[in-house]
Amino acid sequence: MHGMRWLTLVAAVVVATAELVAQNGEPPPLSIQRQGYLFAGGKYSTVNGRRVLSGHLYAEFQIPSRRTHPWPIVMIHGGSQSGTNFTGTPDGREGWAQFFLRQAYAVYVVDQPGRGRAAYEVDVYGKANKLNPETTQQRFVAPERYNLWPQAHLHTQWPGQGAPGDPVFDQFFASQLPSIEDFTEQQVLNRDALVALLDKIGPAILLTHSQSGAFGWPVADARPALVKAIVAVEPNGPPFYAIENTGPPNWFRDAPTMVNKWGITAVPLVYAPGAAEPSELAAVHEDKPDAPDLVRCWLQKTPARTLPNLTTLPILIVTSEASYHASYDHCTVKYLQQAGVRPMWIKLADAGIHGNGHMMMLEKNNMEIAAVMARWLAEALPASSTRSR
Repeated sequence: MHGMRWLTLVAAVVVATAELVAQNGEPPPLSIQRQGYLFAGGKYSTVNGRRVLSGHLYAEFQIPSRRTHPWPIVMIHGGSQSGTNFTGTPDGREGWAQFFLRQAYAVYVVDQPGRGRAAYEVDVYGKANKLNPETTQQRFVAPERYNLWPQAHLHTQWPGQGAPGDPVFDQFFASQLPSIEDFTEQQVLNRDALVALLDKIGPAILLTHSQSGAFGWPVADARPALVKAIVAVEPNGPPFYAIENTGPPNWFRDAPTMVNKWGITAVPLVYAPGAAEPSELAAVHEDKPDAPDLVRCWLQKTPARTLPNLTTLPILIVTSEASYHASYDHCTVKYLQQAGVRPMWIKLADAGIHGNGHMMMLEKNNMEIAAVMARWLAEALPASSTRSR
């Protein structure tokens, strides 16, 4: 779809959604035909003389009474989070799970292996990241107070004071969970568990956020027939080297170690021509950034290898105005384009949605953002709007 026409449609959806919320106030009760949970993936092993189960994810599901879309949406949270990101907000409003249930989608909400209701098996997973309320404020709820990246001052949408002692912050921080520290191991475990989930439930739409953005690509690569679309909300990135935000005047620096050795993942992907080692992708640094408030991207040396299992997959990348991702999601888009993939990229500010940070699914205008994603899905998967299974 042509970019300007799309943005016009998005703006209309945003206005209609705002009017609907204003007119109706509290939404009507949900009508659920069936709900439950399942575990997917995992294996038994013996560690320190004890038999353990690890590598499995937890997924709770709800099937609406009126289901008009054939493929469910699988919602996968990011780092330090759990599925609660999608089932509500820390100030008591509905989340994206309820929004899409009301749009007649079945919804599966995941807790990653070693997170939430998929227990942390320390003898297998090893060291976990520690939680820090200061980091939570800097990156998630109050970036405007810290000014660590150029767009941070634009943040206005967090529904509270964004500091310990504020009831909304305390609810959010209470939901934070330690994460497996090994970045590659995170991706291996989640790739395999998500593949096992799709093998159980059949074709689905993946909605990823942040850390889990790096899981969607290898799952679609491994099961292209089972992934109908990816909605990547500020997916893990940028390619090759992570970015450290340092504040003015220089704002950014590359992390000292290459994290995503396979471009957009730390785990292997199928490239054409094939690449047996990540070094064959030959990462090169752009000479200059696209704009002063953006990072210089790392891309493949040309001619670039393609990602054949992703080239026909409908992909949406969503970036908010004030998040730290606002300075580098363009690099993920450019990398995918260079690899023959054609993602749709929506910068929320261009669609008239302003002031959001990285945790946009919890912010005051979360339903406006969900409406944008729903509109894209209706355009990208028209059959899913008229057929049920």
